[in-house]
Amino acid sequence: MTTFYHFRNAPVLFLWVLVSAGCVWGRPATFGQDFRVAWADSHITQIDQGRAIQLRLDQNSGCGFASKVKYMFGRVSMKIKLVPGDSAGTVTAFYLNSDTDNVRDELDFEFLGNRTGQPYTVQTNVFAHGKGDREQRVNLWFDPSADFHTYSIMWNHRHIVFYVDDFPIRVYKNNERRGVPYPKMQAMGVYSTLWEADDWATRGGLEKIDWSKAPFYAYYKDFDIEGCAVPGPANCASNPRNWWEGAAYQALNAIEARRYRWVRMNHVIYDYCRDKSRYPLTPPECLAGI
Repeated sequence: MTTFYHFRNAPVLFLWVLVSAGCVWGRPATFGQDFRVAWADSHITQIDQGRAIQLRLDQNSGCGFASKVKYMFGRVSMKIKLVPGDSAGTVTAFYLNSDTDNVRDELDFEFLGNRTGQPYTVQTNVFAHGKGDREQRVNLWFDPSADFHTYSIMWNHRHIVFYVDDFPIRVYKNNERRGVPYPKMQAMGVYSTLWEADDWATRGGLEKIDWSKAPFYAYYKDFDIEGCAVPGPANCASNPRNWWEGAAYQALNAIEARRYRWVRMNHVIYDYCRDKSRYPLTPPECLAGI
């Protein structure tokens, strides 16, 4: 049986052979292949014939881009170099979103700007069936503005994993059998934005953006999406032969599990599961060991 995915440009015959064999072949795309400007195109500059882009934030506007289609399950990743220096009050976001208002599903990376010399914080969040407020925050163990690093979201029927380079920093398991919502019914688009949020982003809004340091820049390259494009073949998302549904991706491997424990022990600075002021009763997914 032939399974269809969203692929990069390749000779048709070669592509057919790869797909028919049940394999997924992908390589980083140019910006224009998979993405479009969502707002403020004057603030997005393509570099190296679209192999990289620059996002700009100034007092006039931020900016954002979005994938041309939505996807069901798979993996999305891109390399990002974040705003350097005094970036307090800025947010660089990379996320998946179903764009369905009250019942939306969403998987978020939000990189919260910092004062010079302070660690960069990444906030993740999971919305399922319209319910979010599942924030976790991790202080990154490197300077993400000094060079490009890879940020990835793996999404299959078993779990969702957020990766920083090869380090899993968050796992959200499918615990529907315990009454915990899990995003599996709606396709999601891929989005990224650079915007001002100094009412909450840095130290809960205590640190305001310093516009004398503007404009602020973030850089992206190596855009890679491997998943079931929607619209597309109806049976793609449920096909167990998709590589992301394979046995190797049903749980963290031993190396990933060690890295995950290291991140959780040393770099997590906030976890909604432990916030008794917000949740006097522990949310059920926390009890489920997520």
